[in-house]
Amino acid sequence: MTDSTPSVALPTVAVLGCGWLGLPLARALVAAGYSVHGSTTTPGQLLTLRDAGIRPYLLRLSPTLSPTDADTLRALLRGVEVLVLNVPPSRAAGSPEAYPTLLSQVTEAAEAAGVQHILLVSSTGVYPDEPRLMREPDAVADDLALQPLLRAEALVQSDRHTVVRLAGLMGPGRSPGRFLAGRAGVAHGEAPVNMIHLRDCIGLLQSILERQLWGHTFNASAASHPSRRTFYTEAATRLGLQPPTFQEETTSGKQIDSSLIREMTGYQFRHDDVVAALAFC
Repeated sequence: MTDSTPSVALPTVAVLGCGWLGLPLARALVAAGYSVHGSTTTPGQLLTLRDAGIRPYLLRLSPTLSPTDADTLRALLRGVEVLVLNVPPSRAAGSPEAYPTLLSQVTEAAEAAGVQHILLVSSTGVYPDEPRLMREPDAVADDLALQPLLRAEALVQSDRHTVVRLAGLMGPGRSPGRFLAGRAGVAHGEAPVNMIHLRDCIGLLQSILERQLWGHTFNASAASHPSRRTFYTEAATRLGLQPPTFQEETTSGKQIDSSLIREMTGYQFRHDDVVAALAFC
């Protein structure tokens, strides 16, 4: 006897930005049964995406989108129900308005294409560098340097979309041991680090899609927050590099709270101990 329960079709997902995070995320979604469109800025990556079962698009975003790229963006979004918007602010270097302007072109195109949900990959860089615990409501635009990030987030803050603020990224090809190796007199040695491993980034983003958690803003960070001195010294030592030296000071810094995303997704972090996670970079 066969099960007569009708299967629920998974939505078609577009991953805009198939780089260090976006490509393994897109691969994980394909493996889970999603139809996935993906964009890259590199012609040589088109075959990589296609071989991974991802429909590839060559797309170079900028605050002034060319007619060719505007057409490609429309093609990427055609038939898509969920857009994972994974474009770091570095893609829009220049004036403070460049990043919100760049993302607004994408959100307007998504609206025109009938995309139902946007999952924006943002950063815990939206929080001021103050020595306290930072929860989702604590991001305020008092600091001029943070305003572009918050304006970009505001483009997708509705009950149909979700923002995930990722802590510092670590994982294969992104080893923290190289970040400060050999440097002298580094500041804020006693400040806590806020990091998240690639595997947990993918797991959390996929959990949000699976549970359809729309209308939220989430922090995403490992639970452990060793000092910068402890973490970066160990990270460099593991790679056989010269550890950094730090200024003698007691200044602390922000610590990211990720209890909300843990509670709502039920996701179990694989790398909550960020020092132990160095072995997986």
